[in-house]
Amino acid sequence: MNYTYILECSDGTYYTGWTNQIEKRVKDHNAGKGAKYTKSRLPVKLVYLEESATKEEAMRREYAIKQLSRQEKEELIKKAEPENRSRED
Repeated sequence: MNYTYILECSDGTYYTGWTNQIEKRVKDHNAGKGAKYTKSRLPVKLVYLEESATKEEAMRREYAIKQLSRQEKEELIKKAEPENRSRED
């Protein structure tokens, strides 16, 4: 399975990415081994997660989410909150 995810950084900003190992990826981000953007904004928290059947789907969704405004991202996160709580590390 492939995943598109949104992390909330310690400064309140959002980071969107994709992976095929979500638990490892979140741990990597929090260990400073993730994206350059998140390294200076630790700790990060998983606030949104979507599953995709293929890597290409996950990457397309990542791009689409990155094009959303902050308000639109917050609405997306809010709609999915009950699902995300069970997947958080």
